Amino acid sequence: MTADRSSSPAPVVWLLTDNKPGHRNQLKGLGNRLRVLAGANVSEIDATQVPVPWWRALLGIAPAMDEIPDNPRLIVAAGSGTHRLLLSLRRRPKARTVVLMKPAFPIGWVDAVIIPEHDGVAPGKNILTTEGVINAITPLAKITQKPEGLILIGGPSSHFDWDDDVVLGQLSQLMGHYPEWRWTITGSRRTPETLLRQLDDLAGPKVTVVDPERTHSSWLPHQLAASRAVWVTPDSASMVCEAATSGVPTGLFELTPKHNSRVARGMASLVEKGYVARWSDHATVMAGKLSGSHSLWEADRAARWLINRFLKGGRH
Repeated sequence: MTADRSSSPAPVVWLLTDNKPGHRNQLKGLGNRLRVLAGANVSEIDATQVPVPWWRALLGIAPAMDEIPDNPRLIVAAGSGTHRLLLSLRRRPKARTVVLMKPAFPIGWVDAVIIPEHDGVAPGKNILTTEGVINAITPLAKITQKPEGLILIGGPSSHFDWDDDVVLGQLSQLMGHYPEWRWTITGSRRTPETLLRQLDDLAGPKVTVVDPERTHSSWLPHQLAASRAVWVTPDSASMVCEAATSGVPTGLFELTPKHNSRVARGMASLVEKGYVARWSDHATVMAGKLSGSHSLWEADRAARWLINRFLKGGRH
């Protein structure tokens, strides 16, 4: 159900970005759904171009901002580089402030927080917890039946013990078990150069290796739409959540989680709820038989939550 647009003008939404790709992806996903569901007039604001001293942030005194649609109903920020600007704007009349991810400042300083469940903050009246990270992927209406597999490789992180040989071994085992499949493989900014070179060596008639530097913003959505199965290293929480959101059966390569890793906890939760599968269940992924009873689309759920709280009938 969409918000009733007949009785009020389109709500203005400001998205505050620090230009980091992961944060922009979260804002894009949420902004897209607010446009569709509430007819929102969405503007992206580069917080790095609006310097804000701490005293303005602490006192809630906004800086001068020109050439931006006025009177926002929602101001949404992602990334610590946006927090000073967000806090400085929190006293604007009729505007509600929202931060994505766990902030370094007290949660009560803003009107709402949308935060991954793995960050360990309990949901509340003004706190929505999400399964993994919000992203800009839209669930596919139909999954291809062609034997096309996609492999997304991350790299060393603070959440899993990284081992090039372990990843290569599982990847080779996968291709050996399913020789009739075609595979597309890509790394990321964190993938070690040595591993990228080894991946290049796998290229052949049934294996396409894509340089991560040559992928663009629409590459992953297009590739997911052409895939019947996706395998992702679990350190790449954003890529795991994007793959799972698409609805394409998704499996995780096996890496040893580091002690008390919040991302590892998040990945385990996605497995337990049937959104993705472990390496040991590769046959389930390849057969397209994941056990998840409902789809994962957290950008849509978060947008509906914000609309119900803040964009229906004025301030609550």
